[in-house]
Amino acid sequence: MTDNYVVPQWPAPSNVHSVSTTRLPGVGEIPFDRFNLGTHVGDNQKVVTENRALLRSECGLPGPPQWLNQVHGIDVQYVAQVTDSVPTADAAWTDQPNCVLSVMTADCLPVLLSSRTGSCVAALHGGWRGLVGGIVEATVDAMPIDNPDDLIAWLGPAIGPQHFEVGAEVRSAFTDKSEKFNHCFVATEKPDKYLADIFEIGRQCLLAIGVKSVFGGGVCTFQEKTHFFSHRRDAGKTGRMASLIWIKQ
Repeated sequence: MTDNYVVPQWPAPSNVHSVSTTRLPGVGEIPFDRFNLGTHVGDNQKVVTENRALLRSECGLPGPPQWLNQVHGIDVQYVAQVTDSVPTADAAWTDQPNCVLSVMTADCLPVLLSSRTGSCVAALHGGWRGLVGGIVEATVDAMPIDNPDDLIAWLGPAIGPQHFEVGAEVRSAFTDKSEKFNHCFVATEKPDKYLADIFEIGRQCLLAIGVKSVFGGGVCTFQEKTHFFSHRRDAGKTGRMASLIWIKQ
């Protein structure tokens, strides 16, 4: 991680570029200080526009990102070219060069995917509802690959397992789906409360469908206040980071 950005450390093909933002550098004010990229969180829209322009220039994006209206669902959007419209979806994929895909998070798990040949890429937003609902499976299924092992994955910054407390109903939603999620939850001293490891949940979702090469994970948005927004830590009044991926022409 640099001071201002998280650069994925994964064996992506040379034509695949990716980056994940922090709350730096930017121009925003408290509680959105400084690099909020979300237009839906109550921040000054002029400031968000300025931050998005800074993102494009500093990261050398070939064009503006394709933003999504994320709703914790499992809809996947194919992006043939980036438009000003904001489709409702929690994942996007493309096989077209210079189409920048983006998902925004502030505790949820961003997952970037690339084929080993660099022919297609995807970005998905992994909140617990989307993960248990099948957003990982839906994204991989939408991509034009014959074997999921032809994909590699990177897990971006998200709330860490020491801070992601959930109820018994969340644990049951996963463990009823597969016993492979049992070890992703640790009981607390509170009745029916568990600490959930969203990185391991994401990893298990990928492994279950044959995506074996999974990198990243472990960077906690809740704990690292200097670098990351956190919806839970900041009681919902906070900005959004973005994780982006594109195929460079």
